[in-house]
Amino acid sequence: MKLKGKAHKYGDHVDTDAIIPAQYLDTVDAAEMAGHCMQDLDPEFVNKVESGDIIVAGRNFGCGSSREHAPIAIQACGISCVIAESFARIFYRNAFNIGLPIFECAEAAEDISDGDVVEVDTDTGSITDHTTDRSFSSQALAGPVAELVEAGGLIPIVRQRLQERQARS
Repeated sequence: MKLKGKAHKYGDHVDTDAIIPAQYLDTVDAAEMAGHCMQDLDPEFVNKVESGDIIVAGRNFGCGSSREHAPIAIQACGISCVIAESFARIFYRNAFNIGLPIFECAEAAEDISDGDVVEVDTDTGSITDHTTDRSFSSQALAGPVAELVEAGGLIPIVRQRLQERQARS
């Protein structure tokens, strides 16, 4: 699968409070969360982001609280994937659990600029900055991680497997 969009660039240690402020954690409505995504870090983010866009960040993206709200808000506002130098481990797991593809690539995180047009091939891990005509390598989505992303996350894949099991019974 190829994902292509405009880069929204952020620095190191973007925590879950910056991704979705704590006062919006009492909602389960993804659209409402999307409306507040990154508002403390970048108040114009929700007005700038277009479906398919990509977040590019530095080290330790998604650090802080272990809330699934953060990747849900990112995905709900139209972001197709996140590229970072590194991810907080709990964000890493939560992202895949909700079907949000993420890619670790220090060189891409460093070199891609805000507004660049970026394409990610999830099958090969290839990252291309079409604005600068530079290419980078990350790990491809494969195995169970690819299945989670393809299915749209953990809940849809569990539902699918339960339905398959019931159909065999």
